[in-house]
Amino acid sequence: MSRSTSASPPEPATLSQPSPLQFMLEDGSQTVTIRPIEPDDKQLLANGMLALSDRSIRQRFLSPRTSLTSQELVYLTEVDGSDHFALIATRADREDVPAAVARYIRLEDDPLTAEAAVLVADDLQGVGLGRALSKVLADTARENGITSFTATMQSDNIAAHKLMATINSRFKQRFQGNGVDELSVELGE
Repeated sequence: MSRSTSASPPEPATLSQPSPLQFMLEDGSQTVTIRPIEPDDKQLLANGMLALSDRSIRQRFLSPRTSLTSQELVYLTEVDGSDHFALIATRADREDVPAAVARYIRLEDDPLTAEAAVLVADDLQGVGLGRALSKVLADTARENGITSFTATMQSDNIAAHKLMATINSRFKQRFQGNGVDELSVELGE
Protein backbone atom coordinates (compact mmCIF):
# COMPACT_ATOMS: atom_id res chain seq x y z
CA MET A 1 0.00 0.00 0.00
CA SER A 2 2.98 2.23 -0.49
CA ARG A 3 2.58 5.30 -2.66
CA SER A 4 5.51 7.47 -3.57
CA THR A 5 5.00 10.94 -2.25
CA SER A 6 7.11 13.86 -1.24
CA ALA A 7 4.52 15.18 1.21
CA SER A 8 5.21 14.87 4.90
CA PRO A 9 2.99 15.19 7.97
CA PRO A 10 2.61 18.67 9.49
CA GLU A 11 4.86 19.82 12.29
CA PRO A 12 3.42 19.23 15.80
CA ALA A 13 2.90 22.95 16.40
CA THR A 14 0.35 23.05 13.55
CA LEU A 15 -1.71 20.05 14.63
CA SER A 16 -5.43 20.48 14.99
CA GLN A 17 -7.24 19.00 18.01
CA PRO A 18 -11.03 19.25 18.20
CA SER A 19 -12.67 20.74 21.26
CA PRO A 20 -15.12 18.55 23.19
CA LEU A 21 -18.57 18.64 21.59
CA GLN A 22 -22.04 17.51 22.53
CA PHE A 23 -23.89 15.18 20.17
CA MET A 24 -27.58 14.30 20.45
CA LEU A 25 -28.20 10.72 19.34
CA GLU A 26 -30.52 10.43 16.33
CA ASP A 27 -33.19 8.72 18.43
CA GLY A 28 -33.18 11.68 20.82
CA SER A 29 -32.55 9.41 23.82
CA GLN A 30 -29.47 11.21 25.13
CA THR A 31 -26.54 13.49 24.45
CA VAL A 32 -22.97 12.20 24.45
CA THR A 33 -19.73 14.15 24.78
CA ILE A 34 -17.13 13.56 22.07
CA ARG A 35 -13.58 14.54 23.02
CA PRO A 36 -9.96 13.56 22.33
CA ILE A 37 -8.86 10.53 24.32
CA GLU A 38 -6.53 11.11 27.29
CA PRO A 39 -4.02 8.94 29.18
CA ASP A 40 -6.42 8.89 32.15
CA ASP A 41 -8.97 6.98 30.02
CA LYS A 42 -7.23 3.60 30.44
CA GLN A 43 -9.74 2.25 32.99
CA LEU A 44 -12.65 3.58 30.94
CA LEU A 45 -11.39 1.64 27.88
CA ALA A 46 -10.80 -1.49 29.95
CA ASN A 47 -14.36 -1.29 31.31
CA GLY A 48 -15.74 -0.70 27.84
CA MET A 49 -14.10 -3.84 26.52
CA LEU A 50 -15.79 -5.88 29.26
CA ALA A 51 -19.19 -4.40 28.34
CA LEU A 52 -19.02 -5.31 24.63
CA SER A 53 -20.76 -8.30 23.11
CA ASP A 54 -18.70 -11.09 21.56
CA ARG A 55 -20.05 -9.99 18.15
CA SER A 56 -18.84 -6.39 18.57
CA ILE A 57 -15.42 -7.55 19.76
CA ARG A 58 -15.09 -9.95 16.81
CA GLN A 59 -16.14 -7.28 14.34
CA ARG A 60 -13.70 -4.71 15.72
CA PHE A 61 -10.67 -6.89 16.50
CA LEU A 62 -11.34 -9.63 13.91
CA SER A 63 -10.90 -12.30 16.59
CA PRO A 64 -12.27 -13.15 20.01
CA ARG A 65 -10.69 -11.57 23.08
CA THR A 66 -11.81 -10.66 26.56
CA SER A 67 -9.66 -7.73 27.61
CA LEU A 68 -6.95 -5.25 26.68
CA THR A 69 -3.44 -5.67 28.07
CA SER A 70 -1.79 -2.87 30.03
CA GLN A 71 0.54 -2.27 27.05
CA GLU A 72 -2.46 -1.99 24.71
CA LEU A 73 -4.15 0.47 27.07
CA VAL A 74 -1.02 2.65 27.06
CA TYR A 75 -0.88 2.49 23.25
CA LEU A 76 -4.59 3.27 22.86
CA THR A 77 -4.69 6.22 25.29
CA GLU A 78 -1.25 7.83 25.10
CA VAL A 79 -1.54 9.12 21.56
CA ASP A 80 0.47 11.91 19.94
CA GLY A 81 -2.45 13.62 18.19
CA SER A 82 -0.73 13.55 14.79
CA ASP A 83 0.36 10.07 13.78
CA HIS A 84 -2.08 8.50 16.24
CA PHE A 85 -5.25 10.37 17.13
CA ALA A 86 -8.26 9.04 19.05
CA LEU A 87 -11.67 10.25 20.15
CA ILE A 88 -13.82 8.92 22.96
CA ALA A 89 -17.55 9.49 23.42
CA THR A 90 -18.90 9.46 26.97
CA ARG A 91 -22.43 9.58 28.31
CA ALA A 92 -23.81 10.99 31.53
CA ASP A 93 -25.93 7.91 32.34
CA ARG A 94 -22.94 5.50 32.31
CA GLU A 95 -19.73 7.28 33.18
CA ASP A 96 -17.92 3.98 33.81
CA VAL A 97 -17.91 2.79 30.17
CA PRO A 98 -17.35 4.66 26.90
CA ALA A 99 -20.18 5.16 24.45
CA ALA A 100 -17.72 4.83 21.55
CA VAL A 101 -14.10 5.19 20.49
CA ALA A 102 -12.68 6.20 17.11
CA ARG A 103 -9.08 6.51 16.03
CA TYR A 104 -6.69 6.84 13.14
CA ILE A 105 -3.06 5.76 12.93
CA ARG A 106 -0.93 7.27 10.18
CA LEU A 107 0.83 4.69 7.98
CA GLU A 108 4.62 4.88 8.24
CA ASP A 109 5.15 4.09 4.56
CA ASP A 110 2.47 6.53 3.39
CA PRO A 111 2.14 9.58 5.68
CA LEU A 112 -0.89 10.87 3.77
CA THR A 113 -2.89 7.75 4.69
CA ALA A 114 -4.10 6.50 8.06
CA GLU A 115 -5.81 3.34 9.22
CA ALA A 116 -9.12 4.23 10.86
CA ALA A 117 -11.31 2.31 13.30
CA VAL A 118 -14.59 3.05 15.10
CA LEU A 119 -16.19 1.03 17.90
CA VAL A 120 -19.63 1.89 19.30
CA ALA A 121 -21.15 0.35 22.45
CA ASP A 122 -23.72 -2.32 21.59
CA ASP A 123 -26.70 -0.39 22.98
CA LEU A 124 -25.80 2.75 21.00
CA GLN A 125 -25.24 1.20 17.57
CA GLY A 126 -27.48 2.49 14.80
CA VAL A 127 -28.26 5.92 16.31
CA GLY A 128 -25.70 8.04 14.42
CA LEU A 129 -22.84 8.02 16.91
CA GLY A 130 -20.45 6.15 14.60
CA ARG A 131 -21.20 8.60 11.79
CA ALA A 132 -20.63 11.60 14.08
CA LEU A 133 -17.30 10.20 15.27
CA SER A 134 -16.24 9.37 11.71
CA LYS A 135 -16.94 12.94 10.61
CA VAL A 136 -14.90 14.45 13.46
CA LEU A 137 -12.13 11.90 12.87
CA ALA A 138 -12.00 12.64 9.12
CA ASP A 139 -12.09 16.42 9.69
CA THR A 140 -9.22 16.19 12.19
CA ALA A 141 -7.22 13.90 9.91
CA ARG A 142 -7.60 16.33 6.97
CA GLU A 143 -6.50 19.24 9.15
CA ASN A 144 -3.46 17.17 10.17
CA GLY A 145 -2.40 16.43 6.59
CA ILE A 146 -4.03 13.03 6.04
CA THR A 147 -5.85 12.61 2.72
CA SER A 148 -7.19 9.06 2.92
CA PHE A 149 -8.26 6.34 5.35
CA THR A 150 -7.96 2.60 5.13
CA ALA A 151 -9.91 0.22 7.34
CA THR A 152 -9.73 -3.53 7.79
CA MET A 153 -13.03 -5.21 8.63
CA GLN A 154 -14.96 -8.41 8.35
CA SER A 155 -16.60 -8.82 4.97
CA ASP A 156 -19.98 -9.33 6.65
CA ASN A 157 -19.72 -6.19 8.81
CA ILE A 158 -22.26 -4.21 6.78
CA ALA A 159 -22.44 -1.38 9.34
CA ALA A 160 -18.68 -0.73 9.07
CA HIS A 161 -18.85 -0.75 5.26
CA LYS A 162 -21.72 1.79 5.40
CA LEU A 163 -19.75 3.90 7.86
CA MET A 164 -16.85 4.18 5.39
CA ALA A 165 -19.37 5.21 2.72
CA THR A 166 -20.49 8.13 4.92
CA ILE A 167 -16.96 9.53 4.66
CA ASN A 168 -16.96 9.19 0.89
CA SER A 169 -19.40 7.09 -1.12
CA ARG A 170 -16.63 6.29 -3.59
CA PHE A 171 -14.39 3.86 -1.74
CA LYS A 172 -12.22 0.98 -2.88
CA GLN A 173 -12.80 -2.47 -1.45
CA ARG A 174 -10.25 -5.26 -1.56
CA PHE A 175 -10.90 -8.78 -0.26
CA GLN A 176 -8.00 -9.84 1.98
CA GLY A 177 -9.09 -13.46 2.50
CA ASN A 178 -10.57 -15.29 5.49
CA GLY A 179 -13.69 -13.10 5.40
CA VAL A 180 -11.76 -9.82 5.76
CA ASP A 181 -11.94 -6.72 3.53
CA GLU A 182 -9.71 -3.67 3.35
CA LEU A 183 -11.51 -0.46 2.37
CA SER A 184 -9.79 2.73 1.21
CA VAL A 185 -11.47 6.09 1.02
CA GLU A 186 -10.28 9.56 0.02
CA LEU A 187 -11.18 12.18 2.63
CA GLY A 188 -11.82 14.97 0.12
CA GLU A 189 -12.17 18.59 1.15
